[in-house]
Amino acid sequence: MEFTKEIGGKKMIVKIGDLANQANGSCLVQYGETTVLATAVLAPSGREGVDYFPLSVEYEEKFYAAGKIKGSRFIKRETRPTDEAVLTARMIDRSIRPLFDQDCRRAVQVVLTVLSIDQENDPDVVAFTAASLALAVSDIDWQGPIAGVRIGRKVEENGEKGPWQINPKLEIQEKSDLNLFVSAAQGRVLMIEAAAEDVGNEALEEAIQKGIESCQEVNSFIKEIQDQVGKEKVPLVEKKEYSEENPTREELLKMTEEIVSKEAPLCLFAKPLLSKQDRIGAAEKIRQKVEEVLEAENIGKEKRVKATEYANKLIYREVSSAILNEKKRIDGRKLDEVRPLNCEVGTLPRVHGSAVFSRGETQVMSIVTLGSPGSEQYLDTMEEESKKRFMHHYNFPPFCTGEARPMRSTGRREIGHGALAEKGMLPIIPEEEGFPYTIRLVSEVLSSNGSSSMASLCASVLALMDAGIQIKKPVAGIAIGLASEEGEGSFKRYQVLTDIQDLEDGPGGMDFKVIGSKEGVTAIQLDTKTKGLTMEIVKETLQAAQKARTHILDKMEAAIAVPRENLSKYAPRVTVLQINPSKIRDVIGPGGKVINEIIEKTGALIDIEQDGRVFISSADKDSLEKAVKWVKDLTRELEKGEIFEGKIVKIMDFGVFIELTPGQDGLLHISKMSDHHVKHPSDLVKEGDKIKVKIADISHDGKISLVRVKE
Repeated sequence: MEFTKEIGGKKMIVKIGDLANQANGSCLVQYGETTVLATAVLAPSGREGVDYFPLSVEYEEKFYAAGKIKGSRFIKRETRPTDEAVLTARMIDRSIRPLFDQDCRRAVQVVLTVLSIDQENDPDVVAFTAASLALAVSDIDWQGPIAGVRIGRKVEENGEKGPWQINPKLEIQEKSDLNLFVSAAQGRVLMIEAAAEDVGNEALEEAIQKGIESCQEVNSFIKEIQDQVGKEKVPLVEKKEYSEENPTREELLKMTEEIVSKEAPLCLFAKPLLSKQDRIGAAEKIRQKVEEVLEAENIGKEKRVKATEYANKLIYREVSSAILNEKKRIDGRKLDEVRPLNCEVGTLPRVHGSAVFSRGETQVMSIVTLGSPGSEQYLDTMEEESKKRFMHHYNFPPFCTGEARPMRSTGRREIGHGALAEKGMLPIIPEEEGFPYTIRLVSEVLSSNGSSSMASLCASVLALMDAGIQIKKPVAGIAIGLASEEGEGSFKRYQVLTDIQDLEDGPGGMDFKVIGSKEGVTAIQLDTKTKGLTMEIVKETLQAAQKARTHILDKMEAAIAVPRENLSKYAPRVTVLQINPSKIRDVIGPGGKVINEIIEKTGALIDIEQDGRVFISSADKDSLEKAVKWVKDLTRELEKGEIFEGKIVKIMDFGVFIELTPGQDGLLHISKMSDHHVKHPSDLVKEGDKIKVKIADISHDGKISLVRVKE
């Protein structure tokens, strides 16, 4: 069946039942000419030994969707997902996950395959709608549907801002000061992803509200389709997990609740628990008590294991209740208080810039490396072929959480955290015209307990300033949390928390990360363990984040107020020359012979753009100057009347060729070699001799005629 609706001024076409019908749910969604196939599959049984809901979202980029063949010479098929694909999958995952029963142990997999793109409409927006639709029409039980839209506005060169647009075309997004993705259901926000140009809270709130309203329109369309073709839902969790033998599931839960509520005041709140180890130990004492009491009651091992799962959730609930009832946090902090901060710059010798940022027990070291323009990352994706000159990479080794586990390749979490901090810093990075460097930041998480991604952002900004990079203004990041109780269709009560850690990030909570300056926001990432946030909570969060950012930025300023005046002596220096594009071939030479000779003999690196810009870089001053002179000599425009002391490179019967500058020779005709008759040039000179000559003429095709200058 086919369904059509206009969304954001463009037609959305949905087809159900045509493709991939062995999946529990599938659909084909087309927006403009961007088309995505979505499938949702439910495993027949639960996974053994799993204590979490096994949901996976896979976003598959296909090069054929853009009419492209992969650029690699040796590998032509799609391999591992690109970072962009991983980020899109994470965005959809964070949106749909809260709408499932978290007690489910049956795997749910959503696969989104991009089949065609039109270079105007974002495939991630289409994929989001397709994911929600595939789940909606399937027999997989969840609390959807959910919609996701992108919001942006055109900003003119004179600064005039246009109206907010739903799912703007890519050309509008490029001119927008805000690229916002909002997912919402029933008027409440479940996920936010944003990149901004120092945008204020008021504008953000307007855009988010616009996103919520637009999501309602898309949700109505999805619900209409579900009502017509959706399958009957199958419960993901059996109501009765055990036999009627005592205790039943409900009785076991009640017993566990009684034990936890009795032990929590003694273990969690008798005194402030200042360290992660103290809090982990306190929670473990409660779990041990549950085990002891149930064992004494002759409860079997299987049910005691289940009770421990209940206890974990109940411990989070006790922490949340203390916040709601008494405004009391487990570590004794005020609700809007940031943990103790420490900032250190210039931590490492020889690197181009470094810093360590600590917030409570979270500690990150960031290192910046400056490279030549040729060190840029080449992007060859389904949507684009481009270069990237600013990169932030985030590493999360096992020792940072006190664990001993295998060191694997970069995971989705590391990619996501690195990209978020990179997005937040991009608006403050100097433009290439004034700072022609490739910049790579690496954040090493040394200790983690709450929002290491925001700590990596702060450490990286400090490292940029330590490196002498003249950033536009410093930014900082903070994670805002939530304690809440759901009511009938709305929150009974809630409390926003600044700088959350460990036991404060449980059911009914959120992880609302905000990056920005004291004035505005540069990036946002939100996920929540609620059924969605109201606009009231969003507004309070943005205000709390601004207050916390200001506090953090003041501490960072105390460590380094402005970027260092000069770059590290170990960093390369870059000189940019603008040459006539027609001279590029003179610098490169046949088969790269000339440019390779310059690089080999000077040690400098040379990168040439098609517009005639030549980037020459070297950490050694003499090497740089030598290479710059060489390129200037190769490309300088010679003029009639100029005098040179040139070297004879070739002797012919009719005269000699003299090298004036590298790669540029002129002819001194035999008749111009002397006042008297010369029978053969070799009677006067030999190859390698240097003589003074003047340019007598330059023909239209560039041939240079010389005359000898008397000494």
